Amino acid sequence: MGGREVTISIRVKAAFNKIYNDLSQKKYAPVYIVDGEETYYIDKFTQFFEENILSPAERDFNLLILYGKEVSWTDVVNTCRRMPMFAERQVVILKDAAQMDNLNELSNYVKQPVPSTILLIEHRFKKVDGRSALIKLVKEKGVYLTSEKIKDEQLPEWIQDFGNEINFEIPEKEAQMLATNVGNDLHKLVNEIEKVRINAPNATVLSADLIHRYIGISKDYNVFDIPNALIAANKELLYRMVHYFTANPKSAPMPLVIGSLYSFFNTLYQVHSFHGKREQEIGQSLKLYGARLKQIMNAAQKISLPKTEQCIMLLANYNTKSVGIGVPSNLKDGELFKEMIGKLEFIINYSS
Repeated sequence: MGGREVTISIRVKAAFNKIYNDLSQKKYAPVYIVDGEETYYIDKFTQFFEENILSPAERDFNLLILYGKEVSWTDVVNTCRRMPMFAERQVVILKDAAQMDNLNELSNYVKQPVPSTILLIEHRFKKVDGRSALIKLVKEKGVYLTSEKIKDEQLPEWIQDFGNEINFEIPEKEAQMLATNVGNDLHKLVNEIEKVRINAPNATVLSADLIHRYIGISKDYNVFDIPNALIAANKELLYRMVHYFTANPKSAPMPLVIGSLYSFFNTLYQVHSFHGKREQEIGQSLKLYGARLKQIMNAAQKISLPKTEQCIMLLANYNTKSVGIGVPSNLKDGELFKEMIGKLEFIINYSS
């Protein structure tokens, strides 16, 4: 298996799966480094090395786990150069490598790794210095994986993909609910989803009722429902939602709100480009079905193409403001959220 560098995120999940598949097919590299802030994938890789490379009988003598706080780089090298006992190979795992002094000294071993040793260096919570000789050599001779935190706006897609992996359908709205209320701690997200599956073993689809019952998230107000409130011109509902999200800013972080609204208006923009086509054709082209298709088609009747373009430009403007550009430093996200929703409502319901 040749040298490779991969950053684990929602955008390159296929590359991550390829490496995992290589491991499953016993295509091993001599050295692996996995680092980064997102520990979910680091733990997943470490578990594979602990449980799947060696047979249970081989593990007794050939699975060697070291801890960065307790060993020196020479201890790691000496362990790697040890010959396996009653097995074809040995697995050496250096956990918490960020706590070991002179980690870069392992570069001399990586230059000429022992063929019968598979070394995993687990460097959780932060990245290894990319300028180091160790990283450069691992990229050349082994596999370097960086596990970054999933961005808020990418979470719903990640949640739906995870549901597909475990044959448990998670609709877009419910994925949005989880993303908004649980956050981007992947371990916690997976645990909450598994909690539902344990308590509702016959369920094949994650519904809002199941989320409310077993995870405890309120189904009354959800970021995903903001477009519906805007389109319906239901001021009372919209004002209640704005008040709720302003009072509970963690339930509606600006990147997630903007990402959700941008997805809605971008889809609406595409619908307008299918002028003259039937609803079914549009749904098939954009992969929209059921309630989601009806929502978009109803919105297209009310929100013209020029208004849709204005909304998209407004969201781009507030995306910049959400990172502190062009706004007072003391302006809170809740106030920014309120201002943005007010302007969207005006464009949709009152502008010509």
